[in-house]
Amino acid sequence: MRCIYVDSFSAGDLAGLKVGELSPTYPPAQGVEDPDPETWVPVRLRAASLNHHDLWSLQGVGLPESSLPMVLGTDAAGTTEDGRDVIVHSVISSPVWAGPETLDPRRTLLSEKYPGTFAEEVWVPARNLVDKPAELTFAEAACLPTAYLTAYNLLFASANLEPGQRVLIQGATGGVATAATMLARAAGAHVTVTSRSEENFAHARDVGAHEVVLSGERIRPVDAVIETVGAATWAHSLRSLKPGGLVAVAGATTGPDPSADLARVFFRNLRIVGTTMGTRPQLQQLVDFLLAAGIRPRIHAEYDFDSDAEVRRAFEEFYSGEVIGKAVLVRR
Repeated sequence: MRCIYVDSFSAGDLAGLKVGELSPTYPPAQGVEDPDPETWVPVRLRAASLNHHDLWSLQGVGLPESSLPMVLGTDAAGTTEDGRDVIVHSVISSPVWAGPETLDPRRTLLSEKYPGTFAEEVWVPARNLVDKPAELTFAEAACLPTAYLTAYNLLFASANLEPGQRVLIQGATGGVATAATMLARAAGAHVTVTSRSEENFAHARDVGAHEVVLSGERIRPVDAVIETVGAATWAHSLRSLKPGGLVAVAGATTGPDPSADLARVFFRNLRIVGTTMGTRPQLQQLVDFLLAAGIRPRIHAEYDFDSDAEVRRAFEEFYSGEVIGKAVLVRR
């Protein structure tokens, strides 16, 4: 089966990226910590999108060497054996867990413990599938499970954003930042976006930002900050909040900040809420939100999954920072 996978770790390049035939074990072997294989179903891939998680996996972040080779990918949309068009939710909880899967301490993402979505056929628990509406293309649907679901969770579950409130989104061109800008604007919030380059201002405004400023620039205080950048923006995030404001955190692409500025946090009654991905019910809510608001994921480009050259171009452009929005691998 054609797969995109990692067979060795390499920091600072894409040396471990492989494209070719691989035979992952499907469904996963039954065991004490594994779901009953009867509950897992195959999905014929139609589209899958790239995320920073894929680059981190190539470097060995969160992926032990004993798991290699590992099929990459956390996002996918496709068709089941009975003809159902679906979106794959990639957060896999343990079989005995009854609450939100993101709170399960033994949760895992596809491409960590189980093979990921960059394969001709993807196996997932049946409970992890959400119907793809006809209004969304497969490429658009494949953008949702990581970046857009994370943004939805940050805005509406973590920050409890309401119409009329002011929100600061750190970073202008990343998948989560783009998604958060679009969703917050559609929800009636006032959206300020930061960027390290004025060249990215047009993109931020195009997807819904009311105001775009250079990173670190003083702004009118906001009710909430969406933070996925980390060390490079953390101090600015705290300084930008109103008293009682909230920072919703879902990543640290520039590394964690060891200086949390706790004095500012407790003197100004600030709140810091962490989140990872989102739940399957939230993915369904996100789909409904997009349809009701009439917005669609912003796609940088579509690349042919079945072309080695196209796959490598997608990863190289994503790795180099050329991608604004989402890079999507599609099966024609």
